[in-house]
Amino acid sequence: MRRLLAVCLCLALLCACAVAPRQPLLVEQGPGGDLAARVAATAADDPAALTRAIEHSLAYVRTRPADSKPFGTDGPACTWGELGDSLEHMRLLVPRLAEDPELLTREFRWLEVRPKPLMTGYYEPWMDGSLEPDPRFPVPIYGLPADLRSADLGRFHPRWKGQRLTYRLDEKGIAPYHSREEIDVQGALAQTETPIAWTRDFVDVFFLQVQGSGRLNLPDGSVRHVLYAGKNGHEYVSLGKVMIERGLVPAEEMSMQRIRAYLREHPHEVRELLNTNPSYVFFRLAQDGPLGAMGRTLTPMVSMATDSAFLPLGTILAVDAALPDAGGTETRTAFLGLAQDRGGAIKGSRLDLFCGAGQRAEFLAGHLQAESRVYLLLKK
Repeated sequence: MRRLLAVCLCLALLCACAVAPRQPLLVEQGPGGDLAARVAATAADDPAALTRAIEHSLAYVRTRPADSKPFGTDGPACTWGELGDSLEHMRLLVPRLAEDPELLTREFRWLEVRPKPLMTGYYEPWMDGSLEPDPRFPVPIYGLPADLRSADLGRFHPRWKGQRLTYRLDEKGIAPYHSREEIDVQGALAQTETPIAWTRDFVDVFFLQVQGSGRLNLPDGSVRHVLYAGKNGHEYVSLGKVMIERGLVPAEEMSMQRIRAYLREHPHEVRELLNTNPSYVFFRLAQDGPLGAMGRTLTPMVSMATDSAFLPLGTILAVDAALPDAGGTETRTAFLGLAQDRGGAIKGSRLDLFCGAGQRAEFLAGHLQAESRVYLLLKK
């Protein structure tokens, strides 16, 4: 009983200073100009893929209590049932958008996200590896550790609703879970956890964790998906931001590819730089993927990670952003996006676009840093 009391007291103390970030706003505002037409034109490029993605969202939303509200007190007065109706209506309209793009403004309310959100990208990396110990693949990929625990802080006080604390128990009671340095350098899990797989180097694992999922090419030629299972609860620290602040890479050159190049050229700095991000992601193996937070397959250039406290899973988004090209130019693109995933660094209005797999997806995910116009669409 004394131990349990100590744990609860520590939980209360640790979250006493937690303050929810100020949420952005949704303001009912028509898109203006030709945005709706450009969104409709992109949707008409591959209506079958978009329809399947909408069906994934609809299947998830229909599992939620129909009369409950997915948005916070500052959000629109919309229930899960009405959000499902919006998805169903959009599913029926997609095949007609090519011939009648004005359907989007006639049939839906447009609520603009303010201020304009930052949109980044993520993708599904491929890497070589093994499911058995192999000298060619010395670096472990860990599954969810048995001693990792999580508490719903909303059970302790309403002000902490939606917040969770990840921790472990040691001889002194509650403690933060092991950091990246403790796991990768000090071997905190080496004696207690068997990796689910092994790969070539820590940089690959680091970027696998940043992306949240990937594919493992095995020695026999088969492929296994490596999917997100959980994280250690430490705050995510952007390695790119650290490198800019240290003057290692100019801000205007920053990208995932630039970070990889620097690490290749300065191998003696790799461990220390990676350890500046204490957040650590754990994985599970699967035959299919990648899966988003809904548990459904993600759709390239449609699925987006959002902060569910602001834009809940299942919401329909109209997005207008400049996407980078390999030649250093940008292409203005408008499209329908679907909130189907979450991310540790995705807070407030920020969006993270799933770019798919392959070289183009890797380039786009590595370079996308765009202020975007974003609207939430709800059926009238």
